[in-house]
Amino acid sequence: MTSNVAYSLDPEPQDAHEVPEEPRARPIPRVNIQAFCEDQNTASVIQKAAEDRRLSKAHVTVQMGGVEAAVAFYRSASTPNLIVIESLLDRLEMLADLDRLADVCDSGTKVIAIGHVNDVLLYRELLRRGVSEYVVAPMTVAQMIESVASVYSDPATGPVGQSVAFVGTKGGSGSSTVCHNTAFAIANVLESDVVIADMDLPFGTAGLDFNQDPLQGIADALAAPDRLDEVLLDRLLSRCSDHLSLFAAPIALDRPYDVDPTACEAVLDVVRESVPWVAIDVPHLWTAWAKEVVLKADHVVMTAMPDLASLRNTKNLADQLKAARPNDRPPMLVLNQVGVPKRPEIPVKDFGHAIELEPRVVIEFDAHLFGTAANNGQMIEEVSDKAKAAEAFRNLANILTDRTEHRAEGTSFLAPLLERLNLMKARG
Repeated sequence: MTSNVAYSLDPEPQDAHEVPEEPRARPIPRVNIQAFCEDQNTASVIQKAAEDRRLSKAHVTVQMGGVEAAVAFYRSASTPNLIVIESLLDRLEMLADLDRLADVCDSGTKVIAIGHVNDVLLYRELLRRGVSEYVVAPMTVAQMIESVASVYSDPATGPVGQSVAFVGTKGGSGSSTVCHNTAFAIANVLESDVVIADMDLPFGTAGLDFNQDPLQGIADALAAPDRLDEVLLDRLLSRCSDHLSLFAAPIALDRPYDVDPTACEAVLDVVRESVPWVAIDVPHLWTAWAKEVVLKADHVVMTAMPDLASLRNTKNLADQLKAARPNDRPPMLVLNQVGVPKRPEIPVKDFGHAIELEPRVVIEFDAHLFGTAANNGQMIEEVSDKAKAAEAFRNLANILTDRTEHRAEGTSFLAPLLERLNLMKARG
């Protein structure tokens, strides 16, 4: 058993009705994990963790019986990459049992111990014996995922950046515009490094929106993902500002673009290792690779318009995401192009009620503002930082990054009231 211990005491139980906060964990590599539990609740937590997107590459099996079952099993079988073992015993008895387990463990096998004893002396003894991690039950799914991820994390490697998949629920909903402006807000307003990955290879608009025409981009990386490293990535990125870079689409129709899902995942993993935030502009399609990108992203932002087709598609996509990502936050809904003159629309409140998801941001229709920005190769913030749309993108950036926007000094004390009135007007 190898040593790489992290110890947690007194975990706070999570309300069953609360939305779980997603674990900030690296994806787990292709490893074999076998768990031997004593308590059915622990087994259930591990099983739910095994279904999470971060453990999609790992093979996880869960059995009952604790140490006794594990020792009996490994007398005639080789041990896996990682054993998760639960014990209901006190310190001395638990250590004795783990010594018996060590006798049948192959060299290099890692062990996570789950106990019901909140004891620092036990932790120290487990550390001395080379247990990788000790977790005190009861635990949450997020704690289990992070515990497994910590075993395979390189302490010298920085944290992996978070990915945000921006997907439109209907063609022309403005998802790319939302993606680019939100990334710009994270980079220029919040001063955090961001890369925009334009995955719409034949028709992407990121280059136009930022007035860039790079010769190389994301297609070169997807063609040879095994060659992509930090040095090559830096050459392929196009710098838009101090904190914002563009992984541009080729925008050429001389060949079809059949993206390999494995290559796509490998490329995005390299990008996530280089910057805190990756904004993925996903085209309006549902191929194998697009589905994988959306389902495996840390956050998903759906952009819809207030019409019937958007309502149907948003409902279908939201249900799919909630079912496939039970341990993540629900997708964020942006309702775009609200208030088009003379166009019948579904009211904002009714739209959210129908899909059981409240819109996080409502963007009013403003043809002149968005047209000016598009034609000038600028973001809304650059054209008019006082515009409601600019504030909406800043709000979405704050929501994604868990920050609170600081208002400038001298702002009228009536501003919060005016904001609520404007929002009520937009939702009317």
